[in-house]
Amino acid sequence: MKARIGIIGMATMGQNLALNIARHGFSVAVYNRTAERTKSFMERVQDEPVIPAYSLSEFVGALEKPRATLLMVQAGKPVDEVLSELFPLLEPGDIVMDGGNSHFLDTERRLKEAEARGLLYLGIGISGGEAGALRGPSIMAGGNEKGFLQVEPVLSAIAAEGLEGKCCGYFGPGGAGHYVKMVHNGIEYAIMQTIAECYDLMKRLFGLSPAEMANVFSQWNSAELGSYLLEITVDILRTKDPESGGPLVEVIKDAAEQKGTGKWSTQAALDLGSPTPTIAEAVFARIVSALKGERLFAEKVLSGPKSHVPVSREEFFVELRNAYFLAAVTAYAQGFRQLRDAAVEHGYGFSLAEVARVWTAGCIIRAKILPVIRRVFQENPDIPLLLLAEPFRKVWEEGHGSLRRVVCTAHQAGVPVPALSSVLNFVDSYRTGRLPANLIQAQRDYFGAHTYERLDRPGKFHTHWEEAERC
Repeated sequence: MKARIGIIGMATMGQNLALNIARHGFSVAVYNRTAERTKSFMERVQDEPVIPAYSLSEFVGALEKPRATLLMVQAGKPVDEVLSELFPLLEPGDIVMDGGNSHFLDTERRLKEAEARGLLYLGIGISGGEAGALRGPSIMAGGNEKGFLQVEPVLSAIAAEGLEGKCCGYFGPGGAGHYVKMVHNGIEYAIMQTIAECYDLMKRLFGLSPAEMANVFSQWNSAELGSYLLEITVDILRTKDPESGGPLVEVIKDAAEQKGTGKWSTQAALDLGSPTPTIAEAVFARIVSALKGERLFAEKVLSGPKSHVPVSREEFFVELRNAYFLAAVTAYAQGFRQLRDAAVEHGYGFSLAEVARVWTAGCIIRAKILPVIRRVFQENPDIPLLLLAEPFRKVWEEGHGSLRRVVCTAHQAGVPVPALSSVLNFVDSYRTGRLPANLIQAQRDYFGAHTYERLDRPGKFHTHWEEAERC
């Protein structure tokens, strides 16, 4: 028996994808550099059509032609190391897919090398974590379209089932698939940070226990705010520490790690000139959280407010709910704006409505508002920011007052809310017809002769500021 597809990398994601593929009736070959991991995985396999391989040449020989290989190895150098061994074993027309969180520019570099060998290369973003890999992830493919069409039956079969079809899509040439996944992760960072800030406010201002906060988040999740991230937050807050019997979340160190995709999303947004400040603030919040030792020292030497601001708990929780919803919507708005700009800049040409569709199930940022986002982009694919369209304009109109009061209360109490604050600053800037950047342009021209534009006539102008007449 020859395998329809092969997977290299038998960590948990690779194992679960292999099982998912096999349980959908496709034969799958598996290989891991450490043979013991492959042997251990085979002990999980019962009657599924799985073929183990213990060398790359054996693995390649186990695949039917044209060979289709999915790499599930750590992004960066490990991918290049595997490809350097794999490419020489393949033939023109074979398909290679990178299913890890690779940087989109690395994917474009590898694609060119693969094409020089006649290989069909794909960068595939896979979201849903370990459970999604087994039960149905969201799949964002990019690269060689011919290669995608050949493996699409397998990918669609294992993908999550959304309200409007399988959550699997092709988003264009080059690193398009990994770019979409990168921005997905940026949005994920922003929403996670926003939820954490809501948790912190409920804890520090009102002393709520994790179980009480779980009840609040559960109420939010049952309405239009419903999302996977809120759902798992409820579970986390209700989980007991098996050692102490208290809430497990309270004994977890407050220093968040990151794998780099949120940072990449922010860097790519800066390169595009696309505004994603909430995603950026979420990245910086994780960086600050990692400075645990410095924060403990600073807590002793840098003073804050003497007392908390007295506010009604019931009223504040209504305000906080509205603020969270507006912040989550804005995180999506910023992410989709970046995708819109990237599609033009990099020639990806993907549909934002299709991105929203693929995110409706399986992925980490799946939420009840994504079908609504999809409809907005179907009706107006060129809209620059979601908040300009209904019903999201209404979310702003009804929620910005709450957001302002929440941010003010947090600042007066000395509770940091970088994500929530960034939403307010971003939208207030976006909705302002005249910003103070005219002064910045004058400053740049003063010290660097960078020139400036005028409001009353076209062209570039320079002033000899030190010699100019003063008012």
